[in-house]
Amino acid sequence: MLEKFLNIFRIPDLRKRVLFTFGILAVYRLGAWIPTPGINAHLLEQLFNQQSGSALGLMDLFGGGNLRRMTIFALGIMPYITASIIFQLLTVVYEPLARIQKEGELGRRKITQWTRYMTVLLGCLQSIGIAAILTKQGLVLNPGPGFVMMTVLTLTTGTAFIMWLGEQITDRGIGNGMSLLIFTGIVAGLPRGIGELYQKIQTNAWGSFTILAVILLVAAMAAVVAFIVFVERSERRIPIQSARRIVGRRMMGGQSSHLPLKVNSGGVMPVIFAQSLLSAPMLFGQTEFVQNNRFLEPVFQALAPGYPWYVFLNMLGIVFFAYFYVSIIMKPDDIADNFRKSGSFIPGIRPGKRTSDFINDILTRITLVGAVYLIAITLIPTFLISGIRFDKLWLIGRVFESLPTWTTHGLGVNFYFGGTSLLIVVGVAMDTVNQIESQLIMRHYDGFSPRSGRIRGRKTW
Repeated sequence: MLEKFLNIFRIPDLRKRVLFTFGILAVYRLGAWIPTPGINAHLLEQLFNQQSGSALGLMDLFGGGNLRRMTIFALGIMPYITASIIFQLLTVVYEPLARIQKEGELGRRKITQWTRYMTVLLGCLQSIGIAAILTKQGLVLNPGPGFVMMTVLTLTTGTAFIMWLGEQITDRGIGNGMSLLIFTGIVAGLPRGIGELYQKIQTNAWGSFTILAVILLVAAMAAVVAFIVFVERSERRIPIQSARRIVGRRMMGGQSSHLPLKVNSGGVMPVIFAQSLLSAPMLFGQTEFVQNNRFLEPVFQALAPGYPWYVFLNMLGIVFFAYFYVSIIMKPDDIADNFRKSGSFIPGIRPGKRTSDFINDILTRITLVGAVYLIAITLIPTFLISGIRFDKLWLIGRVFESLPTWTTHGLGVNFYFGGTSLLIVVGVAMDTVNQIESQLIMRHYDGFSPRSGRIRGRKTW
């Protein structure tokens, strides 16, 4: 394995890409320690400790602790993700934008440029909201219009810079830039999460159940990692037969192959999309307008993380975006048309419309399995951190009050041990290793796996 790892640095181009990626990630982590001016950092830390089980914790997870310290990278790449969601939805429902997308590389560049503009706009809006929340919470040293302008300028510039860093990694480094930035933020917080877990052991936070809980937690993490790797590498293979044809004096074709359809084609994107949309009510619910309104306040409170309505909408969002993402990257009509042009066919299925319907039926079934898998992985951190507040349900809430406290309020475990973070870390790691291995095999070197070329990554944005 060491010899295979050293092969990376024996190839000049691959070595340059890997070192460039490490350099960009180092710059990203350096910016994670530059604070936004005019904020009381001590009071802000106390606020996050009190709300560690809220959506603030999830946003801080994706930002690698930037939001907790309110650094210049506090917004992270969430504005970029939201902008990507908007334009991907528009390409489906807005025909002129769909035509631009079909223009090839030129159309892709146009949409990418508009996504950047939308990212800056969303960054400005979120910066204004964060400045208002910080002022209301009494975390600002010198509140006023000057602080708001400084916060908007600092956080929006930080978001634009992060977006540029991610694009540089994608173009000149190894792996998907945006995914690697999220990966780096999560991994950077793992030591703090392990330290907090060790502190719980020292203080015997869960009483006599503490040691057993830690053992079960570690075992659950290992099981979740194994489960994620198994599902991410799972695929449905559709047999394909190519028709024989005579070219000159030679008989060509007649070979058998397969069309691989991944169980989880969207990777972690449906989870990120769903949770990024549900984070908007959390931010809006912190405003004075909502908290002073007796009708809106209970509605937004019911949409807080850990509450049944939030969990239900999150599950619906994951299912929707799982199918939506598959509809973008896999088009059965185009696949069937390519089969027809190349003289290939699926045994027992007529070419054309029948082939398209057959592929679409299989995609529908395996995507549902993938969505259920993502929901199961996502619910793990909810139970560990805050539980599900079934006791707040209307009429039947009292029935759940007799259950143990940890079922409705969780164990207070850190986000870093949740299924969402493990899904991101494992998925991005598999994808990056797959790209490095492809570069090695292309240059006639052995890959990392015993059977090189068999590691399959996941689709990213």
